[in-house]
Parts: sequence; structure tokens; C-alpha cells
Amino acid sequence: MKFKRQIVDEVSVNVTPLIDVVFLLLIFFMVSTTFKKENHLKIDLPEASSTEASQQKKKQVEIVIDTTGNFSIGSRQLVNNQAITLKRALTKVAGKDRDIPFIITADAKTPHEFVVRVMDVAGQMGFVHLSITTTRMTK
Repeated sequence: MKFKRQIVDEVSVNVTPLIDVVFLLLIFFMVSTTFKKENHLKIDLPEASSTEASQQKKKQVEIVIDTTGNFSIGSRQLVNNQAITLKRALTKVAGKDRDIPFIITADAKTPHEFVVRVMDVAGQMGFVHLSITTTRMTK
């Protein structure tokens, strides 16, 4: 007996509509996503330029933070790095004047926690002219 062979069609899945849907979802989420930027402190970021700005002989508060997180105000080192100690020292140095420049100088390897703590205390006390020192990049 002679049997007739059946021709089997090759089965394929068309993924083009699936790719279209994925791209549409990607575009939808990219367009509808909102980013919220919260700022609790207003910060004057320093700008480096080739010319040096003239230094005014004005009263200022400068806090230096070393790599281990120890604070110094001017040339006096604080006994610990707690926020309450920093507030007391700032009250002694600045008094009631909150419009004087507040400068934070931190080592490049200082943990971020200590810089944020100083910025938070400055914001709580009402300092308005906050700046962070930088060094000029060499090419």
C-alpha cells in the first residue's frame, strides 16, 4: 500500500507585535515618570576660574572636617563630632549673626555623613551663605 505523506508546515511565532508593545510600554513609562528633587538647604556652590577672586576681610565661619570625621572651627578642634557640640561651638563663634559666610572644608576621603551633618546643623541654625571649598582641577 502506498501512503500519502503529509506536508508539515513549519510553525513560527511572530514576535513583532510583542516588541511593539514592549517599546510602547517603555515610552509610556519614560514619559509619565516624574522626578522629585528636594532641597532642604540652599547652597552656593563654588565656581573655579582661572583668576582668583579678591578676598574680603569679613568675618566668616570655616569648619574643617578631616578623614576620620573630626570637626575644627577655625583652629580649634571640637571634642566630638555630635550635632549638639557643633551647634554650641557655632553659637560661640557666630553669635546671632546668620548672614556671615559659612564655609565647609572637607577632605576628599571624609565620609559623606559628616559633611551632611554639618550642612544640616547650618540649616537648622539659619545660616544662609553656605559654601563648600574645592580645589582647582589640573589638566
